[in-house]
Amino acid sequence: MTRIGLISDTHSFFDERFKELFKEVDEIWHAGDIGDIKVLDRLKEFKKVRAVWGNIDDRVIRQELNEHERFRCEQVDVWMTHIGGYPGKYFVGIKNELAKNPPQLFISGHSHILKVIYDKQFNLLHLNPGAVGI
Repeated sequence: MTRIGLISDTHSFFDERFKELFKEVDEIWHAGDIGDIKVLDRLKEFKKVRAVWGNIDDRVIRQELNEHERFRCEQVDVWMTHIGGYPGKYFVGIKNELAKNPPQLFISGHSHILKVIYDKQFNLLHLNPGAVGI
């Protein structure tokens, strides 16, 4: 089983505790608003990282990452983006795509609020890790 460390909204802050908190995970997934490419680089020094860019991220980060990542982890179809909304209040483009081809797991950041919601309409689990930056 793949162990995931899920974060978002670091806003240029790298907490040294990440190394300890994520020592037993296989991958770190970052749902955007990294802030400074150095945060991404430091995470990559000790774990495999999957990440998307967020609205505060500059062109350097946007050249490195995509706005959306759609992938499989083991047998789970995952879609990660930064600004996605949440069940009942998805952004229009996101909602249309979810209606056409919903993933099993939808991850978004941006709100700075931890949310774990099962969406019955699209039959998916929605996760928002909240914000870990200062």
